Amino acid sequence: MRSALQERFGTLDRARIAEIVFADRSELEWLEQLLHPRVRDAYAAWLQEVDADVAVVEIPLLYETGADAAFDAVVVVTAPEDVRRNRSGVDVDERSARLLPDAEKTAQADFTYVNSGSLDDLDAFVQAVLARLQERLQIDA
Repeated sequence: MRSALQERFGTLDRARIAEIVFADRSELEWLEQLLHPRVRDAYAAWLQEVDADVAVVEIPLLYETGADAAFDAVVVVTAPEDVRRNRSGVDVDERSARLLPDAEKTAQADFTYVNSGSLDDLDAFVQAVLARLQERLQIDA
């Protein structure tokens, strides 16, 4: 994969590749066709090896790639636009424009968290989700 990236973009620098692909839709599509199947294969293989009742996979483009169908439950973590801008350090408008709106994602999600609070708040949310998922497993058993 590295050789394909080097050949296509002349660099392996992630920031430079991001500049290229977010400025040219066809380059972004090429990159997604290269990456998405590999990502799907990697998390599917990992899930086969996990020996746990609940496993978590982070997929930034879950709904956009249709990968949500492969999971029993979906947690959407979002943040207000101003928080995203401050955290990212890059222009989020161009990247966000190709994403499903938050309202659409949260409407489809089983659980939603607006990540604008403290780490303790986030930890409490995660614990609550885990408890609900474990309850579901007991009901389904």
